[in-house]
Amino acid sequence: MLNTGMRPLCQACSKNFAAVNGYHNGKRYYRSRCTTCIRRDKKIPAPVPRWKSAGYKRKKECDRCGFKGRIFAQLMVYHVDGNLNNADLRNLKTVCLNCAAEISRSDLPWKPGDLEADY
Repeated sequence: MLNTGMRPLCQACSKNFAAVNGYHNGKRYYRSRCTTCIRRDKKIPAPVPRWKSAGYKRKKECDRCGFKGRIFAQLMVYHVDGNLNNADLRNLKTVCLNCAAEISRSDLPWKPGDLEADY
């Protein structure tokens, strides 16, 4: 007998139940997607970054050197304290990839007291 109360929904479509992956020691294991999404090769959507859900918007220029990126991937969001779970707006800065590499290799990275808030 199939217990549908505990069966998770598909992470790709959120409509169908996840496919059964197999049984081991009397326990049923499920896949993350339903059989329809597996056949159609539908991917699970990427999670939204915490900085984006906190309301921070990535700028078009580096906060450290002023580089203006032509391609959006040339700039990234940098967490000043290094904690990726800290999405406080005072902890987030937009930096270019070159500055991010310099900051990570330097002995004196940015400190929270050295920055002013972006609002």
